[in-house]
Amino acid sequence: MGLVNSPAQMVGIAYNAGKSKGDLSVPQLLLRGIMAGVYIAVGAAFCTIVQTGVAPLLGAGVAKLIGGAVFPIGLIAIVLTGMELFTGDAMLLPMAVWSGKSTYGKLIKNWTFVYIGNFIGSVAFAAMVIVAPFTQGNFTAAEPNAFGLMAVTTTVGKILTYKAAGSMGFLSLFVSGIGCNFIVCLAVLLAMTAQDVIGKIAAIWFPIMSFVVIGFEHCVANMYFLPVGKWLVDIFPGLIAKTGADGKAWNALLQANGGVSWYDLVVWNLIPVTLGNIVGAIIVIAATYHYCFKAEACALSAPAPVQSSQVASSSGR
Repeated sequence: MGLVNSPAQMVGIAYNAGKSKGDLSVPQLLLRGIMAGVYIAVGAAFCTIVQTGVAPLLGAGVAKLIGGAVFPIGLIAIVLTGMELFTGDAMLLPMAVWSGKSTYGKLIKNWTFVYIGNFIGSVAFAAMVIVAPFTQGNFTAAEPNAFGLMAVTTTVGKILTYKAAGSMGFLSLFVSGIGCNFIVCLAVLLAMTAQDVIGKIAAIWFPIMSFVVIGFEHCVANMYFLPVGKWLVDIFPGLIAKTGADGKAWNALLQANGGVSWYDLVVWNLIPVTLGNIVGAIIVIAATYHYCFKAEACALSAPAPVQSSQVASSSGR
């Protein structure tokens, strides 16, 4: 047997994966969703730490490349250990429904509880890094350490930059969500073509690295990125008025908005990004591959026709 599945086999695997995910119980969806949220947050925190201090020395592009190179660990862990990620399920459940292997009721159940689980896992890990590596437990200091400051900068960039652009900012987030998840779902499909662990890791690594480097938005990653920066500003309010050596605001958007609110977090990132992620999964990837390979995938999974000689032999026994 070869080490690569054909596109039709890949789509058949996607159908069956969607069916299995739709059949999971609510506790299974929540627990697997929580673990997936944690794994994505691990990659996101890793990304923040390795990018810290890089841009002023090597440029913004190199900083993004370094961060993108480590971020894929989250999806690799999810795929190899069977956890549940909303953005991947946004592709797999519709494919299972369209192939007749699942229902829209199961799709809604999956999306709802996996999304909740992803959020719980992501914010739990955000709380961990605030207490430990980003502050080392020193909440009486004037500000967090360099990694914490980088986290705040990332949060502001993902929320207040778009808020300042108004309706075009909202549209930009939506489009960024589409771009992100068609690449993420492509990574999931590519992993299904591989029959060995190394092949699956490579199939996931490069697409995920590319969406991070490009700068597209992923709703589950943002369930970590956004709360961690907001909480750090809440804990260290002096960051709002912080100035640089030149006397200018350390972060002008943070100062102008007086911090980051939960409303900002939800409206100016999570809602448009989540909607974009869904569109990217369904329209760009799921619909395309279902249309292109449904007939071949169903033929592969259908039972082989019984030969007339076999029927005669069987009836003569």
